[in-house]
Amino acid sequence: MGSAGILGDRRGRHDAFFKKAQRENFAARAVYKLQEIDERYRLFTPGKRVLDLGCRPGSWLQYAGQKVGSQGALVGIDRQPLQVAVKGARILIGDVFAISPDELRGELPAFDVVLSDMAPDTTGIRHVDQARSEGLFERALDLADQLLFPGGHFLGKLFQGPDFQRLRARLQSSYSEVRIVKPDSSRKESIELYLLALRRKAPL
Repeated sequence: MGSAGILGDRRGRHDAFFKKAQRENFAARAVYKLQEIDERYRLFTPGKRVLDLGCRPGSWLQYAGQKVGSQGALVGIDRQPLQVAVKGARILIGDVFAISPDELRGELPAFDVVLSDMAPDTTGIRHVDQARSEGLFERALDLADQLLFPGGHFLGKLFQGPDFQRLRARLQSSYSEVRIVKPDSSRKESIELYLLALRRKAPL
């Protein structure tokens, strides 16, 4: 197959997820990454409390809300407001590096799931983008350390770079199980992957 055919396949695959998201009233095709991971590892159950870091455009919160139901709790933060309404969600506008754990927690004691689909403003320079992604991932992990209940789960996006093994080892020290996940709905050419950490260990 020539390069034009490969490009056409990629575009067609992207369009299929995009159109599916439109049909199902989700804010973005990224919802299917979370759905695939949830169906495999069961992150959400009714009543769970979920924190979504970098929540714009909102599809992850929409999906989590369907899974945790009216007895659950949703909190999201992003630098810009959402363009969709997510029923029952408390949305904060701000920078994850500037906000405190107490501001995110609000009246909740802690969270059962912390999600991060954050990605940096990319430069096209691979090592720069990787370093920025690793910084966002580590900030998400720092917040999860302070905000997750024992037994809770962490899912974070990462552009794999030089610090990958260190970050994975950090997760392995704090969680019972750590998985590297590349969802089917991720673009094959993308350097993104997800680190999923299950069942946070109780602090020593």
